[in-house]
Amino acid sequence: MQLPRWWELGDPCAWTRQGRGTRRMSPATTGTFLLTGEISNDPITFNTNLMGYPDRPGWLRYIQRTPYSDGVLYGSPTAENVGKPTIIEITAYNRCTFETARHNLIINIMSAEDFPLPYQAEFFIKNMNVEEMLASEVLGDFLGAVKNVWQPERLNAINITSALDRGGRVPLPINDMKEGVYVMVGADVPFSSCLREVENPQNQLRCSQEMEPVITCDKKFRTQFYIDWCKISLVDKTKQVSTYQEVIRGEGILPDGGEYKPPSDSLKSRDYYTDFLITLAVPSAVALVLFLILAYIMCCRREGVNLPHQTQIPQQQSTGKWYP
Repeated sequence: MQLPRWWELGDPCAWTRQGRGTRRMSPATTGTFLLTGEISNDPITFNTNLMGYPDRPGWLRYIQRTPYSDGVLYGSPTAENVGKPTIIEITAYNRCTFETARHNLIINIMSAEDFPLPYQAEFFIKNMNVEEMLASEVLGDFLGAVKNVWQPERLNAINITSALDRGGRVPLPINDMKEGVYVMVGADVPFSSCLREVENPQNQLRCSQEMEPVITCDKKFRTQFYIDWCKISLVDKTKQVSTYQEVIRGEGILPDGGEYKPPSDSLKSRDYYTDFLITLAVPSAVALVLFLILAYIMCCRREGVNLPHQTQIPQQQSTGKWYP
């Protein structure tokens, strides 16, 4: 279907070894696809879903702030999606003319086993929203800064996640505050000494006191990116021990536990009559004793009690006046 003049499908950007302008992705990378309506100033909204399904795949996310802003599809596929072409139906609605256009985006997911990235670092950037970070030039600048610090041969963005998806709070609409974004990058060489500085005890203590740690390479990011170094995460997959244990299959026969001996059919009878009498007799006897004691106190202990009304009644009869 030919797209109308008011909608232009932006160039897909997939940060893989294939470079910009390809629709190939791999589980070790993250990709973004720009849906834009720059040809027209009309408000345009987009609806995206997996072909034949009402929603997108679980690994693919979509964001559009307003009908006047661009829509962005982004996400990192999983290993289960390798080799399966993912067809995304994109439907655009022009809110002024009520025109509708539809386009199918085919995403081919490649295997990343030939290009492993065992060293992964996740950064939290405080002064960015996710759609701002997904712009190719912004992400390229960030990867360039990381590459300058890390010095790897291969460096890819593995995952990009909004801070709101990690339980972050919506920022106040003051001072142009941003939501923040998590960016995970992977490389083929161990972490540099600068990235390791956040793990030393002094910086860990400063982080526990909600103070900024002292990182020597922070100035290489500070010109454009404000990184929360206390939230950086370094993952070395070469040192992770696999918890998988090989299952040793046996013959399926349980060990011999002896011959089963069921209980005897002729069980000895037991008399519960005595227990029944004791259960009723003891509480009844205690209640009877308490009743007798209470009756004795109420009825038999009244001889020495001086009642005022017994002396006041004769005085009232003789004088006709009441004396309290």
